Order: sequence, then structure tokens, then C-alpha cells
Amino acid sequence: MEKLLSIIFIYIFVDNFVLQRFFGICPFLGVSRKMETAMGMSMAVVFVMTLATLVTWLIYTFVLTPFNLTYLQIVTFILVIASLVQLVEIILRKISPTLYQGLGIFLPLITTNCAVMAVALLAVRQEFTLVESVVFAIAASLGFSLALIIMSGIRERLELAKIPEALKGSAVTLITAGILSLAFLGFRGMLTL
Repeated sequence: MEKLLSIIFIYIFVDNFVLQRFFGICPFLGVSRKMETAMGMSMAVVFVMTLATLVTWLIYTFVLTPFNLTYLQIVTFILVIASLVQLVEIILRKISPTLYQGLGIFLPLITTNCAVMAVALLAVRQEFTLVESVVFAIAASLGFSLALIIMSGIRERLELAKIPEALKGSAVTLITAGILSLAFLGFRGMLTL
């Protein structure tokens, strides 16, 4: 139980996939303009990352390893992640067309979100059990969501602020992301596995 709590804290705060490992920067910068789309993207990433890690762990443990096919790991994981993203896309189109249109091109891009692939690969590399892998995926996706939501809140406020012309747009967004990353560095060293 203590290890699971450590995994949760570490991968939300200490070793945040976006702000410390710099995985998933494209959706982090691309979808963080509005809180509504950030929330939608967060839910989609939590769903895809958790389910992808569960399915890939099962395939790796019960199919690839016993049959000595671990060299197919990346191809298999990409297929699983792409399938899950298609499932999320179909569900969102039916349930919330507004959110579906708000996410736009970024929803299919979850397929190429390196954070999703990194979590699936790291779960088997770190030799986590099935439960630990699922908890790891949930924690990593919640950390991604936390970073995305904080960033979208800041960016919405920055729209109302007076910013020098030279810093508007991408420049202030990258500076903000850097400051946010430095803030999360404050958690560094609090816990290790």
C-alpha cells in the first residue's frame, strides 16, 4: 500500500511527465488555451493512458514475453494506443460534439502523444505488477491533467493581462511553462521508489 501511495505522489508531483520529463508537450501547449478543452483532453488522456497501460501490460506479460516476441513491443503498443484513441474519438463525437470539435486535431494526436507511450513502456520496464502499472498510469495521467489545467488557467488569465508585444503568444506561453516546471522542481527529492 505504501508503494502505491508513493507511486501516486511521485508521478503526479515529483516526476510529472509534462513538467519534469517533458513528455506530451504538444498537447500541453496546444490544448491549454481554454479550460474547457483542457478538461476534455485531460479526461481523454486519463482514459487512454490507463486503459493502454492495462492492455499493453497484459499483452506484454502474457503474449510477448512467453513467446519471446518482446521485439514487437513498440509496434504492439502503438496499435493498442491508436485503437483506444479511435474508441475515445467515437465516444466523444456521440456524447459531446462541442468538446469533440473543441479538441479538434489534438484528439487524434493522443495517438502520437509520447506520454501515453512512455507510461506503457515504463510500466513494463520498471517491472511493476498489474496493480502498480494501473496506479502508475492513473497517477501519470493525473499529473499530466494537473499540469494542463494549471497551464490553461494561467493562459486564460494572461489573455486579460497587459503583455509587451514582443512576448505575446508563444513566447509568454513558453516562459510560463518554464516557470511552472521550476515550481514543480520544488517537489524533487521528496520521495523515491
